[in-house]
Amino acid sequence: MTTLKGSYGFEAMESPNHIQPCSTINENPTPSCAFTAEIENDMELTLVVSSNETENDNGKLPDVVVVTKVSEEHEEQEPNQNQETYLSIAIQVFIPFLIAGFGMVCAGLVLDKIQHWPVFEEVTELVILIPALLGLKGNLEMTLASRLSTQANLGHMDTTKQLIEMIVGNLTLIQCQAIVVGFLGSVVAVVMGGIKSNAVKLDHAYLLCASSLVTVSLASLVLGLITAGVIVLSRHCHINPDNVATPIAASLGDITSLALLSWIATVLYDSIGTQDWLAPVIIVSYILAIPLWVWIAKRNLHTRDVLYNGWTPVMGAMMISSMGGLILDFMVARFEGIAVFQPVINGVGGNLVAVQASRISTALHKQSVLGILTSDSNADEDTVIFISPVVGFCGKTVHAKTTRVLMAMVMPGHLIFVHTIDYVKGGDSSLSSLFIIVYLWAAITQVATLLYVAHIMIHWMWKRKIDPDNSAIPYLTSMGDLLGISLLAIAFQFLYLVASHDTPGDR
Repeated sequence: MTTLKGSYGFEAMESPNHIQPCSTINENPTPSCAFTAEIENDMELTLVVSSNETENDNGKLPDVVVVTKVSEEHEEQEPNQNQETYLSIAIQVFIPFLIAGFGMVCAGLVLDKIQHWPVFEEVTELVILIPALLGLKGNLEMTLASRLSTQANLGHMDTTKQLIEMIVGNLTLIQCQAIVVGFLGSVVAVVMGGIKSNAVKLDHAYLLCASSLVTVSLASLVLGLITAGVIVLSRHCHINPDNVATPIAASLGDITSLALLSWIATVLYDSIGTQDWLAPVIIVSYILAIPLWVWIAKRNLHTRDVLYNGWTPVMGAMMISSMGGLILDFMVARFEGIAVFQPVINGVGGNLVAVQASRISTALHKQSVLGILTSDSNADEDTVIFISPVVGFCGKTVHAKTTRVLMAMVMPGHLIFVHTIDYVKGGDSSLSSLFIIVYLWAAITQVATLLYVAHIMIHWMWKRKIDPDNSAIPYLTSMGDLLGISLLAIAFQFLYLVASHDTPGDR
């Protein structure tokens, strides 16, 4: 055998069996193309031929085996282009995380204020409804952010036509989902309130349903537009939208929902006895609008599947958040100061786990098809559903790296937010070292549990051909709401027992 290396001249190229390189994108490929690849300056062709054939082939090149070798620098360039460092992840996540955190601080201060309004003291079911409405940012807006981020990273939102179709379809979809979930959430709040008080007032039930419908509809429209704008801007700025879209979607979610709910509930409460027709008309109008939103979403190819199959996680998440609302209603009556911290601890956990869920889902969409677990890296942890906590937090995979970055944000983030609340309230929250320690324990436990469950849940869904972009975040954020308020209740009860019956914010 003789190995010939180097370039071949004009005579060789005239041979009928010469090698014809093809461009990467060839709309009209020909059979004479031996391979499809871009020819780089550092590519080396090695032709392996028989020595006897080279002597007696009458000037024609024999059949050859082509061995290509690309420089190691070129081989390593592609993987490293998309590999994010600890610093890049931290910078891209922490700034939106802080913005979202201050939004949740404002929501906590608003909740601490409005809980004393006449409508909230008279219609106590509104307190049960609050976690379900605030949870909608996880059920709808953050799911929308994850879904659009994945499509943007896959290049499905690069043209104006794709962008308009994707945004319009998804906005109509979340309008439909918001109306249905808002109505059912109000019904659940009425039932839970009736079980608690053994009585249901019809005018209060109308008020709850109408307030819920208007709040979720307007909030979903505003937050959906903001989320879509953030994702488009992120793509233009070469920032991974998975890192910024979900926190930004949540930054205005809580404060917007609480402000709308308190304002609309007050207006409807004042109309009782004078304009009793107002709440029923609002309810009927929104219910009649549902077929229109369904028709629009059904005609859009990007949202048709979610319209049919996306209801289970949204409904399940609403029920889980409503259980958290029942706990909040009970604990607010016992510990007045707990209300201001509820949006913060729930929001931080939901934001961080939503970032992780969006990143894992995007990685799975890039690496394989739905139902098959593969990995770009050699780490087996990426293809295993049930991993140990040690592997999940201390492993060498990209997802484990992101987990460590997100966990590192919990303590400084909560310290900033808690002291901001204390400062704005004039220092009357009675923050003590013991409270800070117990509160941080609750927050770290919540986030660590959510991040670990997220890895298992998303890979489990993917293996069973369930798109995690549509299903994972609602479950994870609602679990974060229930876990957050439960751990916060335990922390306040512990402080009540060991700190001479003194808890923050109680007056």
